[in-house]
Amino acid sequence: MRQYLDLVAHILANGAQKTDPQKVGNIAVCGYQMRFDLDDGFPLITTRSMKGSWKAMVHELLWILSGSTKIADLNKNNVHLWDIWATPEICAPLGLEAGDLGPIYGKQWRAFDGGGEKPVDQIQKVVDDLKHNPDSRRLVVSAWNPVDVEKVFVAPCHCFFKFFHAQGELSLHVFQRSADVPVGVPFDIAEYALLLMMMAQVTDLKPKDLIYTLSDTHIYLNQIEPIKELLNRDPRPLPNVTLNPAVKNIFDFTFEDFSLTDYDPHPPFKIPVAL
Repeated sequence: MRQYLDLVAHILANGAQKTDPQKVGNIAVCGYQMRFDLDDGFPLITTRSMKGSWKAMVHELLWILSGSTKIADLNKNNVHLWDIWATPEICAPLGLEAGDLGPIYGKQWRAFDGGGEKPVDQIQKVVDDLKHNPDSRRLVVSAWNPVDVEKVFVAPCHCFFKFFHAQGELSLHVFQRSADVPVGVPFDIAEYALLLMMMAQVTDLKPKDLIYTLSDTHIYLNQIEPIKELLNRDPRPLPNVTLNPAVKNIFDFTFEDFSLTDYDPHPPFKIPVAL
């Protein structure tokens, strides 16, 4: 994806050095936006292979949509993305049992507690609004709950998103407060593209644009040399993703309902993860 390579080049050219909780150091810019037209293909980067991440991407999205915050529900599908943040050493100081990540994405999407009479299932509300009032400007889901951010070790990085409908086409605008460009961002873009496709299918709309806005947009210092390799690789044609058309409830999708085809990326290579 040329949009992603342009982002990498922009940070390398304009990033200012900053500190970070991991004490690795990073270069960052504030504010950057990418647009992906799903008519052009599925936005999965081709300058390094993400084939090995496809299973984890799909299962993590389904896990969040289920409302779960327990890593056991990911582990049963052999996905271990969150294990490092669910150890007794991390959970105990937060008053959580080991394996419980606390009120992160699943809790906020499906049972947001803003002090009202009862928690709000934000995903179901968006589905209902798209079916009955698709041009609403209130099609917002927030993972950022000020009451809960101190109760989790990893505060939500992709904070909120908003759907936009016009003339039968559905677009999705995502805001991410903190963006690890080499590791996290390609993963997140693909997951939100899937979410857009799923939401469009269950509301009888056509998926159109994914607009991705990044705030603190960074590359860790130990990622700079590896990520430069991407700039020497030309993007290849985007792959295709299809969904099982029989699924009409967004909570009924399973891993088998997603198909990734025509993906011919450059070889993978290791990029350090700042922990």
